[in-house]
Amino acid sequence: MSDKEQFKVRKEPFYQQQGNEVALYEAAYRNRLPVMVKGPTGCGKSRFIEYMAWKLGKPLITVACNEDMTASDLVGRYLLEAGGTRWLDGPLTTAARIGAICYLDEVVEARQDTTVVIHPLTDHRRTLPLDKKGELIEAHPDFQLVISYNPGYQSLMKDLKQSTKQRFTAFEFDYPDAGLETIILAKESGLNAEVAAKLVKIGQVARNLKGHGLDEGISTRLLVYAATLIQDGVEPRDACRMALVRPITDDADIRETLDHAIDATFA
Repeated sequence: MSDKEQFKVRKEPFYQQQGNEVALYEAAYRNRLPVMVKGPTGCGKSRFIEYMAWKLGKPLITVACNEDMTASDLVGRYLLEAGGTRWLDGPLTTAARIGAICYLDEVVEARQDTTVVIHPLTDHRRTLPLDKKGELIEAHPDFQLVISYNPGYQSLMKDLKQSTKQRFTAFEFDYPDAGLETIILAKESGLNAEVAAKLVKIGQVARNLKGHGLDEGISTRLLVYAATLIQDGVEPRDACRMALVRPITDDADIRETLDHAIDATFA
């Protein structure tokens, strides 16, 4: 299996379009413009990129960024072996070589000195210097760079530099409206629409608490988890406490408020 085939998305991911984001992404890809996807946790950012890679028929290489990630983790490094040293490409280098979409998920989690290595790939140069190897890679014509992050977690210590932000086109995602989110839950879990709508109602209660005790509301992802448990036969109130309340807060007052909303909804 070739490298390209190895990273292809083989099965169509379910993605419910909220606006004209699919057409806009296709335009960005046709022109190989770098893309930034912003939005809260679990609102569908990664699913959207996976869907677009499938729709375009392009390989997708995803990197889950973290604070310990170094430039070498992205670009590559020499490995010491019995017979000497061997260069191993990192995911960004691999994507640039084979013409994949490289998706850096939650890029603000990476150190700022690490993200600087992407700059030459995001302008007219479309190159990636491998300083340790003394090689300059010209990105494959099909290569595209995509990054995502959650603006709700921005701080002085964790934010993208303007010099990085202004190299990207951007999409701003949010949780779907109630009707659309109900359709998503029903489609993802097989749950009937009436019960799915009740879960969405609980999700909206939690989202209204953001900034009033909650850092982040209940995500669409967690609502799908709850719907999946209910579809599997778990009692709805137990499923909601397990999937919607206990993961997001340890605050007794907030838990009581959400538990009360669950009891009222599934009375």
